[in-house]
Amino acid sequence: MPLYESVVIARQDISAAQVDTVADELTKIIEENGGSVAKREHWGLRSLTYRIKKNRKGHYVLFNINAPAAALSELERRMRLNEDILRYLSIRVDEHEEGQSSILTNKGRPPGRREGGPGGGGGGGGRFDSGRGRPPRDDNARSDAPAPAPSAEGAS
Repeated sequence: MPLYESVVIARQDISAAQVDTVADELTKIIEENGGSVAKREHWGLRSLTYRIKKNRKGHYVLFNINAPAAALSELERRMRLNEDILRYLSIRVDEHEEGQSSILTNKGRPPGRREGGPGGGGGGGGRFDSGRGRPPRDDNARSDAPAPAPSAEGAS
């Protein structure tokens, strides 16, 4: 059977217990249609990038699903009808990620602090580095130009 990852965003004004109830209902839909949920993670109440139906925050839930395409179609149909669900996104994957997702792994870190990687923090010399600790730049000197010859005027 194909593997899917699905992320669901529920309204901010429902409680965490109600989010678990909605997630249980979605899991039941998958199981009724011959699939299974390998993993379910509640990412908590997170800020949205932009307002969705007058909501600034939403409860995020991740599902790792092993189900036929018909089961996923039925799941998405029911999510469209549920008023507590603001958005959802389901994608097909080759394999499920083992362990916790990166969202839960980075949950304890302060925002805006990334470790290593291209463009990430962890050191200086980046594109937007402040330049502190470097010698002043001489705009007249070019590295590919030959050094000027000493003048005879100042020598005696």
